[in-house]
Amino acid sequence: MIYNLGSINADFFFSVPNLPSPGETLAATNMERDLGGKGTNMSIAAAKAGAQVCHIGAVGQDGLWAVDALRAAGIDARVDVLPDATTGQAVIFRDPGGENAIVTLAGANGALREAEVLKSLKGIDPGDVFLFQNETTLGELAAKTAAKAGAHVLYAAAPFSSEAVQSVRAFVDTLVLNSVEMAQLQAALNVTPETLAIEKLVVTDGAKGASLYQKGQKAVTLPAPTVDVVDTTGAGDTLTGYLAAGLSAGRPIEEALENAVCAASMMTTKKGTASAIPSQGDVDTFRLRIR
Repeated sequence: MIYNLGSINADFFFSVPNLPSPGETLAATNMERDLGGKGTNMSIAAAKAGAQVCHIGAVGQDGLWAVDALRAAGIDARVDVLPDATTGQAVIFRDPGGENAIVTLAGANGALREAEVLKSLKGIDPGDVFLFQNETTLGELAAKTAAKAGAHVLYAAAPFSSEAVQSVRAFVDTLVLNSVEMAQLQAALNVTPETLAIEKLVVTDGAKGASLYQKGQKAVTLPAPTVDVVDTTGAGDTLTGYLAAGLSAGRPIEEALENAVCAASMMTTKKGTASAIPSQGDVDTFRLRIR
């Protein structure tokens, strides 16, 4: 089982001719709404990879549709509905090349209640994976609780904060960062991927793939397949969700990461967030086609 303490957002996509510059007004050619949030994307990805997933989070009264969507995806949605909060939101500007700029509002994601989170974590054990990121509150408490229970703690440190990494790294088994975040962490803590005190470190690098660093072992780089990119939104979340699913299934991390890189690459060939995440069957077919 994967227990994911994660954000739940309504994503609003605006198709624009170019990403806006300061002071620039643009006319969008299209607007779409999708289920999103880094946490939600990871849960959907893990579920589509075949894992059992428990999603822990919060929404406002305006987010009941998101809870229904999580449950429709086969996820055990332990979601606290907060009467005085707004569901998290993201406004995403997407250019013709698939690049994006994103503005988020935490909403209910920033108002999680400690008692509800701890209640949702009851039953977690050493055979489970605990997954979290930085779009909700109470990550440190939940990670400490999961680590104490013996679960494998997987942390995607985004949106990046070196202080957040410092506060939880004693509880983390596997850390996922992109290359920009890794550079920021190096500058903040004066460390390298090889000297960071984490058992397993995954550094993603977009179209180049991902690198795996494990204590006492040589680093391994897993290249991404070449695809026609339409939208990069949520690709990193897809990789993390698939990685969690592989670890939950007991697969070696290198094998799980290779599968996750392929899933993330495939996801970029479609528009959207949760709705664009491929199933494991789709990934298997894709991998056969690119060999």
